[in-house]
Amino acid sequence: MLFRRLLPFLQENPSLALFALLATASSGFGQTFLLGLFGDQLRNAFGLSHSLYGLTYSLATLCSAALLLRFGSLLDHWSLRRVTLMAILVLSAGCLMLGLAGYLWMLALGFLLVRFGGQAMLSHIGMTTAGRYFSLNRGKVVAFSASGFPLSEAVLPLLISALVVAVGWRGSWIASAVILLIVLLPLMLWLSRNASHPQASGDHAEHTLTGWTRAEVLRDRGFYLLLPASIAVPFIVTALFFHQGAITTLRGWSLEDFARAFISYGAGHFLSLFLAGVLIDRVGAQKLLPVALIPLLSGLLVLGLSGADWIPWLFLGLLGLSQGAMNATLGALWPERYGVRHIGAIRSVMQAIMVLSTAVAPVALGLLLDAGVGIAGLVALLAVYTAASAALAATAARASA
Repeated sequence: MLFRRLLPFLQENPSLALFALLATASSGFGQTFLLGLFGDQLRNAFGLSHSLYGLTYSLATLCSAALLLRFGSLLDHWSLRRVTLMAILVLSAGCLMLGLAGYLWMLALGFLLVRFGGQAMLSHIGMTTAGRYFSLNRGKVVAFSASGFPLSEAVLPLLISALVVAVGWRGSWIASAVILLIVLLPLMLWLSRNASHPQASGDHAEHTLTGWTRAEVLRDRGFYLLLPASIAVPFIVTALFFHQGAITTLRGWSLEDFARAFISYGAGHFLSLFLAGVLIDRVGAQKLLPVALIPLLSGLLVLGLSGADWIPWLFLGLLGLSQGAMNATLGALWPERYGVRHIGAIRSVMQAIMVLSTAVAPVALGLLLDAGVGIAGLVALLAVYTAASAALAATAARASA
């Protein structure tokens, strides 16, 4: 099988490896980078200001996070096929709701469904599958599965832009639902056909591993030095992608040209995801964390200094480099610093803070846009935050509780 020859580390279960990749990639239908393409159309259709539009999206994101806390554990109790069916049905319903929305409550519900079914559940399903069903080369399989994120970032904006041209923005959401139901769902159910039930394949890890408790982490000064850098990329990328319609207008770019430049973002994300994994093994995640913010800072400066037509390609490529590096770095940072015995409780705190930051980001930037802050002012604020976060993270290795 060609798949096994090209990627021998997936030979333990190539069908489930491909399933995990498709799960993370299809989560893109509920990710901000794609939803942001419809910002101007949705605001105009419902007569919303930047801040009110951002608030609607942020509330839907917070509700999605709460639902994930409630239903994310279904992966430990339901079969993989059953939970996948649920997630794709929810995501498809959200796409239909956005395409048919005639009232603000329908827009809000559509946001909630696509965020929960896509950004939350399918991401969760893909990464959990990679971790649960692979014991050999687990790290490589997790990296392979995570590459579905940059894959979707490179492909989906082009696909959706073409659909918008062909059938309009409402038709493109309806078409997305059809693609999910008649193409993706049968394929993913087939790939997961041999997955054992999670309760029959429990993890028998040792219980003697040491590590910090969550209470000890929250008393650690170093945790709060690392925190601003840990949320810098998701906060800034979410804010900029959600309001990309406004950003492109301020810079005089067409939204179609900006969407094409997402190829650069996906390439940078994919490349740095694996490069960071090698560097983490050599220098450690704590040392790499501030370095991972350098491309983000560079991209912000590029965005602020020029409105040339080639800038979106460089800007998005630099953002992609930081996104991939941060994904890999944060995966290793907390176990490296605090051990693994209580890593689930520790990660839950970090995940909650990250979701909160991505919920606040669209509102915060929307308020600044409504206040008339220009591109230079926006970039300056975000760049100062990024630089300060990197400086704080660089001192965290020396900090103790």
